[in-house]
Amino acid sequence: MLRLAGLPHVARYPKATVQRREGRFELVFDGGEHTTLREVDFRYLGEIEDVEAVELDLLARLQQLGYDVERRAPEDEPEG
Repeated sequence: MLRLAGLPHVARYPKATVQRREGRFELVFDGGEHTTLREVDFRYLGEIEDVEAVELDLLARLQQLGYDVERRAPEDEPEG
């Protein structure tokens, strides 16, 4: 399970974009004039059987926190 802590305040950075990259999730929080980046290395998540399921759960949880979420295609997969 991914524990969400230390995220920027949703009122200041309302948009969250998640992209899976090699060995990590990249979370970009956008507040219009400013953006901030958080990276979550997969090794901190323990044994992961289904990375896509973890990614979808992350998106859902960010949305529950009030962020406008966007999912970008993984770095190693073509956009469809």
